Amino acid sequence: GKELKTLIRMGEGHNLEFKEGYSASIAREICAFANANGGRILLGVDDKGGVKGITVDNTLKSRIHDLVRNFEPKLRITLIEGEGVLVVDVPEGAEKPYSVSGKFYMRHGPNSQQLKRDEIRGFFRKEGLVLFDEMPSRRFDISRDFSEVAYEGFLRLARISPVLERRGVLENLGLIEGGMLRNAGALLFCKKATSASQSATIMCALFMGREKARILDSKEFSADLHSNYDGAFKYLQSKLNTEYIIKGGPREEKLELPEGALREALLNAIAHRNYFSNANIQVYIFSDRVEIVNPGGLVPGMKLSDLGKKSMPRNPLLFGLMQRMELVEQ
Repeated sequence: GKELKTLIRMGEGHNLEFKEGYSASIAREICAFANANGGRILLGVDDKGGVKGITVDNTLKSRIHDLVRNFEPKLRITLIEGEGVLVVDVPEGAEKPYSVSGKFYMRHGPNSQQLKRDEIRGFFRKEGLVLFDEMPSRRFDISRDFSEVAYEGFLRLARISPVLERRGVLENLGLIEGGMLRNAGALLFCKKATSASQSATIMCALFMGREKARILDSKEFSADLHSNYDGAFKYLQSKLNTEYIIKGGPREEKLELPEGALREALLNAIAHRNYFSNANIQVYIFSDRVEIVNPGGLVPGMKLSDLGKKSMPRNPLLFGLMQRMELVEQ
């Protein structure tokens, strides 16, 4: 009862899906969770977290197990009965990628997206069947490296109640494995970026003119993910020219480059970079342009022609958490 209420209060996300009633379409959600790092489907709960209730009987359970029998390779799920709610607990698959009726699904934030087999095979092959953000962090010591300030900031942005027990929140977000914090959690809740990844810092530099010949100023941001983003953006704001616009009322300030575009470019660099790389994110400010450089080419399975049409996060668990914080859109 208590754990179910906690789950519902967390809201939908990368590891949690609400469904008001049963339909065969839950097979795609189960498949997507198995291809990511597991998750739970709550049957009998609407999108807003309202418990509508569902009749849990052997017929319903059999239907769900029948759906899973069509999975390739085989997958074992657990069904847990709550008060008017059936929890479908899906483990992280040990033999990824999984398909159902010949179709492959991946989890992107709170959505499940179908992929072609060659896309998903390429995705897992190039990532060595391992996604950095889902791996347990061997560098990170929860008792020594965990930042309470970063964690409280995350709860506030994600609108998760601060009274919920921390361990339960981290488990429900899919951030704990074998007593260790996964890398996505380490990036968000570290005191120092290097305790999550050697290259998780953001380096900003201001150059004279249009070339890298003469550096005027530089600063490295090396705390938790959100602090680094905030610091790098403020650095950009402080170094770019501001135009003051007066239209008969209070004066407006307008950066010479659109604030929204700068924020989006920075967030994309953080969400979609290759954290296996030893290189960090670099922000270069020249007299005529800003360059934001992040390690890692296009995500496996994506072509240049797919840009703007298709979303394939390199770090789906991290991306889902950034969506919860409303830093990135679905």
